[in-house]
Amino acid sequence: MKWKSIVRENGLHLSWLVATVATVGSLYFSEVLGYLPCKLCWYQRILMYPLVIILGIAAVRKDHKVFLYVLPLSVWGAGISLYHYLMQKTPWFKTGAAACGLVPCDVDYIDWFGFVTIPFLALVAFILITILQLLVWRATRD
Repeated sequence: MKWKSIVRENGLHLSWLVATVATVGSLYFSEVLGYLPCKLCWYQRILMYPLVIILGIAAVRKDHKVFLYVLPLSVWGAGISLYHYLMQKTPWFKTGAAACGLVPCDVDYIDWFGFVTIPFLALVAFILITILQLLVWRATRD
């Protein structure tokens, strides 16, 4: 099948690209724009930053079994990002936001189009990495 060869050739590189863009974006928000990350943002960073190194090495070595290491990080990261996003956007989760630390977890530094926030961007990145890794697993399991 054609999609399998495309995923085998490009899946690891695309996953690495997504992780790299997410990492550079988070560093831009904190180091250039001066946005202080909350506790949940730190947890998301802890799960995203190693993916740049892991996926970069896997892409160079063409190690298609890296999904074994990447999927736990990306799925946990997506869960934390979803919880963080719900904390920002829904009244049900707002009660825990103040107890998040020095920076409350419901602070919207950015709010593009009324729904795109920093945790939403992280959620999209984690979901894309998860989908790409599942496709790589599916394409190479034969």
